[in-house]
Amino acid sequence: MGEINRRDFIKAGVLGGAAAVAGLGGLNSEAEGASATPAPVYRTLGRTGLKITVISFGAMLTPEAEVIRAGLDRGINYIDTARRYMNGNNEGIVAQAVKGRRDNVHLATKARPTSDTKKEIFRDVEESLTALQTDHIDVLQLHSLKSRERAFIPEVREALVQLRQQGKVRFFGVTTHTNQAEVVNALADDPDRFFDMALVGYNFKSPPEIRQAIARAAKAGIGIIAMKTQAGGYQTAALGSLSPHQAALKWALQDPNVAAAIPGMKDLAQLQEDMSVMGLALTRRDEQILKRYGQAINPYYCQLCGRCAESCSRKVAISDINRSLMYAEAYGNMELARETYREIPVRASLKSCLDCSVCTASCVNGIDIPAKLERAGRILV
Repeated sequence: MGEINRRDFIKAGVLGGAAAVAGLGGLNSEAEGASATPAPVYRTLGRTGLKITVISFGAMLTPEAEVIRAGLDRGINYIDTARRYMNGNNEGIVAQAVKGRRDNVHLATKARPTSDTKKEIFRDVEESLTALQTDHIDVLQLHSLKSRERAFIPEVREALVQLRQQGKVRFFGVTTHTNQAEVVNALADDPDRFFDMALVGYNFKSPPEIRQAIARAAKAGIGIIAMKTQAGGYQTAALGSLSPHQAALKWALQDPNVAAAIPGMKDLAQLQEDMSVMGLALTRRDEQILKRYGQAINPYYCQLCGRCAESCSRKVAISDINRSLMYAEAYGNMELARETYREIPVRASLKSCLDCSVCTASCVNGIDIPAKLERAGRILV
């Protein structure tokens, strides 16, 4: 029950289509047979004052504007995209989806993960405005912070302030996958209260320090949006025909310090599955499903805590490599996986492992790091 089949894991993909539909009725008694979308539920995104739907739209993997429009028709009013998603094409898909209804939608996008200068931030924003076919971005996020330092670069902050003065950006945020507690705590401790929100990887597998950091940030007026809520969304035989997605979403949203979750929704089946939990409470059955799912993925799921970096003699970006591998194996998206991997500096990439006779890296959660890196080398390089 607690072990995922190796071959199934290698073929793992996001639960969608028939699998997602099969999971709609089996997660809990509240959702059984529910085909109608519940009324939208809103929470306030921190000091921004924006009232956003607790299930909002993660557009990273959405290939068609019609899927996003269907979400808007059902009440979703916040869409998250990024300059680099789909090699820069994702913002264009979002633009098609919001055409004619821009005033009713809050758009969040992200600068490139490597943009750390005023010139680069200005460039990214102008490109995003053009792609999104809008005159302003509601929430601009610095993408993929791994430490507190990137949140305090003076010229980046200066660029953001100028963009707000020009009316091109309304609110500032950050996103973080690794060392999340450090990044979020840094925002909470910032005497300037510069950033208005944070997009944080947060799910039922997250360590307590992330929940604590989120609570501190929310108390400081920083809006929190949860991503990676599905803990990979690996397909596993451990749950039979059940999907863990609804239970995982409800787990994240039970935290009152989380304003919303942005699950990635590729098709209408995933949209319906995710939106069906709007306003529903986490049940004991949900907890049982998450326990079984968590046991199944324990040997493979990386929590992206970054602690393994301390034990790696070559300072390889193991968390980023594992995230890239997750995009390939769990999300079923090789383009995103390789794009994410290419963003890793060469000195911290798998090339640093080539002449390393013994891997010194260890995982506090028991993942076999050498095996993960070996597989990543075959898939990503």
